[in-house]
Amino acid sequence: MKKHDHIVKTVEPGSIADELGIEPGDKLLSIDGHEIEDIFDYQYYVEDEEILLLIEKPDGEEWELEIEKDPDEQLGIGFGQGLMDEYHSCRNKCIFCFIDQMPQGMRDTLYFKDDDSRLSFLQGNYITLTNMSDHDVERIVKYRLEPINISFQTTNPELRCRMLHNRFAGDALKKVDILYQGGIEMNGQIVLCKGVNDGEELERTIRDLTRYLPLLKSVSVVPVGLTKYREGLYPLEPFTKEEAQKVLSVIHGWQEKIYEEYGLHFIHAGDEWYLLAEEDLPEEERYDGYLQLENGVGMLRLLINEFEEAFAALPAGDICGTTEAAGARRELSIATGRLAYPYLKRIAEQMEEKYPFLTVHVHSIRNDFFGERITVSGLITGQDLTAQLKGKELGSRLLIPCNMLKTDEDVFLDDYTVKDVSDALQVPVDIVKSSGQNLIDAILGC
Repeated sequence: MKKHDHIVKTVEPGSIADELGIEPGDKLLSIDGHEIEDIFDYQYYVEDEEILLLIEKPDGEEWELEIEKDPDEQLGIGFGQGLMDEYHSCRNKCIFCFIDQMPQGMRDTLYFKDDDSRLSFLQGNYITLTNMSDHDVERIVKYRLEPINISFQTTNPELRCRMLHNRFAGDALKKVDILYQGGIEMNGQIVLCKGVNDGEELERTIRDLTRYLPLLKSVSVVPVGLTKYREGLYPLEPFTKEEAQKVLSVIHGWQEKIYEEYGLHFIHAGDEWYLLAEEDLPEEERYDGYLQLENGVGMLRLLINEFEEAFAALPAGDICGTTEAAGARRELSIATGRLAYPYLKRIAEQMEEKYPFLTVHVHSIRNDFFGERITVSGLITGQDLTAQLKGKELGSRLLIPCNMLKTDEDVFLDDYTVKDVSDALQVPVDIVKSSGQNLIDAILGC
């Protein structure tokens, strides 16, 4: 098979493709003479009202099919892979890479390092730009694949080469200029490593990145995640409380400066910095619309605000139509990571104060699997949950956040299932979506 031959996996009944005799197993060779690289080429060329398909049948016979259709009408062909191409893997050996810090024996997909600009557009992944050709950048501009999320780490070319362990990492930053000139919106990320890209280097990076405003909408600064599996890796140390306070001071100073000129705060600190520095979370307005939630920037503030809004609207004295007079004592538990624990504890206390017949136990789960320095709930495993909650007060239900699980599945990182945990603890486990209203509904059992 040629590099960009695409095998048809499905044909929608009654579709254009079905009427033309296209079948699963056929190959799409080209559209209007253009070789199709991936889903973006395909979608771009099939939008025309008149197109010429070149199809190869399993016996090698080639069919040229002239098609007239409405501009937004689809052909009804499915190719199996969402991208119609293999994912592009990372070519770097970053000193802070989390995947390099994982234990052996986990499922294979957890060890794949993607660095694919198409996934940046489709799924919000962050890319380093190091494995992108000029052709790749041109396609981003041509197809308006925005926003593109970029892992900068530093704008010092030499330091970036060392941090990514890639001699081309510094030159790759020039692609940002092309994206900027092409009018492509971007978001950025800086994984901060103590003694490496912090201090004056962080100041330099923020200063350099302001050149790309307003197309560079936001940049997050997150502390490097350090697991206990770092033998043989670059010696990195965790930030102290005082160092976290200095990082926040730098970020807040730049926020004030940039807001005066552009009306946005631009540079944002991950929630972990505030926990480490023992400082209050910023108010909602400082997050510029929560552009970096997936990077752990503003998740706690959003949860608190959503909870407070929903909480204020709750009626007093009954829970989903059941009152204390009816003997409806309710007891349940919530499991979370160390980062969110104090905030969920406060939420639980507010709920108990409003509904005296409600008892909510909040349990902070220590991350023994990856190491105690990992404090987010999204990296808690089923075995840590099971081991640390055995014998604890759990009530009639255990609530866990949905980010503990594989997307759209009931599987933890260590392949424990929700049923495994439920059976081991002898309590039903409820999965809670990330909003404050969802949390209230789950606590009340509505």
